[in-house]
Formats: sequence, structure tokens, C-alpha cells
Amino acid sequence: MDCIIEAGVIFCGVTKDGTPDLRHDAAMRIHDGRIAHVGAVEAVVSGNAHLPRHGGPGFVAMPGLANGHHHFGLTPLMMGVPFAPLELWLPQFRGMRSIGPRLDMLYSAIEMLESGTTTVHHIASGLVGDPANWQAATDEVLRAYREIGMRAGYSFMMRDRNVLTYEDDAEVLKSLPTDIAEQVALSLKAAEVPTLDYMAFFKETRQRWSGEAGDHLRFNLAPANLHWCSDESLQLIFETARSHGAQVHMHLLETQRQAQFAQNRFGHSAVEHLAALECMGPELTLGHGNWMTRRDLDLVAECGCTICHNASSGLRLGSGIAPVNEMRRREIPVALGIDQSNIADDRDMLLEMKLVWALHRETGMWNDRPDAGAVLQMATEHGVRTAGFGKIAGRLEPGFAGDVVLLDRARLERPYVDRRVPISETILHRGNRSAIDKVFVGGEMVVENGRACRIDRDAVMAEIVDRLKAPETEPERRARETVAALMPHLEAFHRRHTPPDPVASYRFNAMND
Repeated sequence: MDCIIEAGVIFCGVTKDGTPDLRHDAAMRIHDGRIAHVGAVEAVVSGNAHLPRHGGPGFVAMPGLANGHHHFGLTPLMMGVPFAPLELWLPQFRGMRSIGPRLDMLYSAIEMLESGTTTVHHIASGLVGDPANWQAATDEVLRAYREIGMRAGYSFMMRDRNVLTYEDDAEVLKSLPTDIAEQVALSLKAAEVPTLDYMAFFKETRQRWSGEAGDHLRFNLAPANLHWCSDESLQLIFETARSHGAQVHMHLLETQRQAQFAQNRFGHSAVEHLAALECMGPELTLGHGNWMTRRDLDLVAECGCTICHNASSGLRLGSGIAPVNEMRRREIPVALGIDQSNIADDRDMLLEMKLVWALHRETGMWNDRPDAGAVLQMATEHGVRTAGFGKIAGRLEPGFAGDVVLLDRARLERPYVDRRVPISETILHRGNRSAIDKVFVGGEMVVENGRACRIDRDAVMAEIVDRLKAPETEPERRARETVAALMPHLEAFHRRHTPPDPVASYRFNAMND
């Protein structure tokens, strides 16, 4: 993990006034996984000529990117789930085939690393069945992240009510034909877990991995959403997180129906309800936030929360567009997440950043909008903080982790970019996988010549294909058929209980007033 990384330009991060912090014709010395020295090449190399050297004057170095909101590997589209509004999309996951936690995780990790993402907040979709299986599945995921070399914050989604819709599950089951209701009830029963049991599992797992985690793992908590969690569950989760110094990541106001749920149930917004429960603070990241009002954003800013913006997800599912410019006006830190997959159905954060930049241009000649530096900061400093690594990663400066992406400048600028163009603009607008030469996590090379190098990536891909070419198992067939039978009834239930969506400006969502 000791080495020297040289570059014609080092993008160290963004300064407090929003300008890029750059070093030209410079190098970094990595010692024990941390950056020990950043300076002129001659000064860094002096006395350290024995260390491995990477890069050179023809490269651009930047901090590793962070995917602040990730669930699982093979995408729903790949597994046969068609796009639909969130409420009609999620239930269909119950019919997807599984390739096992390790292969599934490695698939998405390969995509992330090869596009420059070194840190991820992995939000497991849920722990069900025998608690012994929770530990086995969790350990497989954590070992796989360690195997491929990524830095990961780990959490698991928790629900204790309204799993199927925004209404009580018992009411939904009563509306279903008996045979379908019986099958669905069995799966719901397997997911019935007291929040106290989840908290015990969180503490045990955190303690058990403490000797191996080091700087590469953090353990966080993820209450699924307001309509999925009772007040008592939320308060217990936040109490546990605060007593253990953990981050909390909570989906909130992803769709217009979620905003309506809070108003109908509590008479005020979801954010106001969290504030009343004293469940907001600097440890909290709110995923999505597409339907926040100005009053909501004021509360978020006052409490010091972060928002994870999942731009591709909001567009692909028709969930909405988060009011990022309003967030930035209030100095709310905004991180970026790819969620299930981005606009190209993969985990390329370089592509997601381009979408975020374009999506929040807004019309007008003089309005404030995110520039390249701001978007890079969302995808580095702000993202690593939400995963639990804010004190050690996200910048390239002494004391920080050696999480570095080396871009080949010739490929980045092919065939030519005028030297007047700021390097941050070049990285954002022209950066793509083909320009990535090497990626380091804690000074250890995890991508070489653009390919993940700590595992046999081709063997992983081949094993995935072999698993999915095999015939369905009997449980897989039953799950698929149950979901197919369930969906028309679930859609009918939503139609009876969900008022017609009011016509609103898609671009500004809740900000159109």
C-alpha cells in the first residue's frame, strides 16, 4: 500500500469558496494506505525512489467517487422486471431469481470500480427468514467487498408496517383471492422482525467485524421509509445510531404518493414528522427527497442533514426530480446515488454526474446552477460522508485515504481540448470509462488498464451466466407465478386507495408554487 502516484494535474477536491483545488506536475506518496505527502514530483520522490510509481505527466488524478445509495447487483431490467411507477415496480422484485450475495455484489462492484467509484453505501434490501441466514448473507457481501477492494458502508432496510402498499397489509391481503393471499402472507411472515432484533444484529455484526473492517467498512442503519416504519421503530433506530456513532440513511419523499401519505396520516409533511420525533440530525442522509417543499428544505438545513440525489432513478421510474438548486441555496450537502442502476442501466458514476449537471441547469441567464466542481464534490466528499468515511476519504490531501482515480489525459481530451478549459469541466463532461487507467483504494491498486484486477472478473461474469442459464428451481417458479398473479390485484388496490395525481410541473415537482 506504499507507492507514489504522479500526475500532470491532481484534482485534490473543492475549496470552501467552490473553486477546484489543483496541483500541477505533482505527485502523492501513499504510506500505510493514507496520503503522506502531496507536492512537486522531485520533492515527493526524494528518498523514496524504492517505492512503486504510477501515473506520470500525461495523467489526471482525482479522488475516488462515491455511490451514496446502492442496493444490489443484477438490475431489475436484466431480471425481467419492466419499468413502472415505484409502487408497482418494487413488488415485482419478489419474483426475481437470485445468483447469491457474493456474485450479485461483485457484478455491481466491478461496474463501480471500473468507472472510478471507490466507495459505496450498500443498503441491503432486507433481511428475512432465519436470523442465521442474515449473518451468512451479510458476511458474503462484506467479504466480497473486501475481496474486490472497495470501501463500503453497510446497512440493511428495515420495515415494520405497510410492506405492500401505503395501507395496512392485513387490509391488502383481505382484498386478494385466497390462494394468492396465502402465498403473499407467507412471505410477509418471513419478513416480520421486531426492530429490537434488528438492532441486536447491527450491534453483533459491527462488533464481530471490528477487527477486520479497518478503514474499509462502516456499519450504518437504514429505516426504509416513513410509511414503512412506525414511530417507535424510528426512534429506536436513531437512538441506536447515535449511541454507536453510525450514519442513518432513509428513503423519503421519493414519490408524490409518499408525500400524500404523510399529509393524510399526520396532517403535515414527512420531514416535519421526522423533526417532531427528533429523528433528524447530522447523522441522517435522506435518499431521494424529490417531493420536499421549501419548508421541508428549511428543516433539513437547520438539522444539518444530507440529501442523496438519485437522478436516474427519479427519471426512469417517473418519481420526480429533486429540487437540488433549492437545496444548494440552503447549503444542504447533496450526495449522489445510482440506486438500482443509472440511465444506462449500469453503475457508471461518471455518466450519472453528467445527468445531474444537465438536469439542474434550469432556464434563465443569471440563475445559480451547479458547475463541474460542485457536481464533483457531490460525487466525492459528500458521498463518502454519507457512507461513514467523511473524515478519511473524498479528498486528495495528507492524512486522507489513498483513494485515487488515474485518468489518461490523452484519452480524456481526445483529440484536443484547449488549455483554457478548466480541468474540472474536462473531467465532468469528457470523463468516461475508457479514460480510466488505474484506480487505487487505500493505496492498493484495484483497477489496472481499466479492468478490476483483484478478482478474475471474466470468471465472475461467466459464473453469473451459468447460474442464470440453469432451469428455474421450484421456489423460483412459485415466486414468479405468485408475483404475476398478485400484480393485477395490487394495481386495483392502489387505484381504489390512491387519489388521482394532480397535474404538476414535472421539472419542479413540489417547488412549482
